[in-house]
Amino acid sequence: MTTTTESEALRLDAARMRALAAWTGRTLDTPSPVPFGAEIVSTATGKRLMRATNAVAKEHDPSSHAEVRTVRLACKKIKSFSLAGYTMYTTCEPCPMCMANALWAGLDRVVYGATIEDANRFCRQIQIAATEVERRSDMRCEVVGPVEREACLTLFTHPNMQKTFLTWNSKK
Repeated sequence: MTTTTESEALRLDAARMRALAAWTGRTLDTPSPVPFGAEIVSTATGKRLMRATNAVAKEHDPSSHAEVRTVRLACKKIKSFSLAGYTMYTTCEPCPMCMANALWAGLDRVVYGATIEDANRFCRQIQIAATEVERRSDMRCEVVGPVEREACLTLFTHPNMQKTFLTWNSKK
């Protein structure tokens, strides 16, 4: 196995984030658009294990965030509760619930696009940084971001998503 330089790792992170943002963006022209998508890949090879979008409204489940759903589906696929050896990419910085889930799953890395502050401009958020959740844990996970922030932020500013945010925010 060859080692990756830091600049090569940043280039790969950016390419994967752009691809994830594009994939998540496909929801924007559906009746249930979401700006939150996540993908888990092998840290060593980059091979995709699983990806999912937010399904809170669709599943009537406040824990159905993209990151949590992706971890659940990935663990089922490999029949293990451990995702050591894997990296998660997510279009938005994980909320404390999602970051805690990533830590419990043993992910090597979490790479995010838009920030919690970005998301909070459009919808409710628990404003505790992913790095703070990791720092206060006895579990380690490298947190990298924002990566391709502008590409991910366009998911939030799309006109169809803006209309959906109005309905989300009216259900406080």
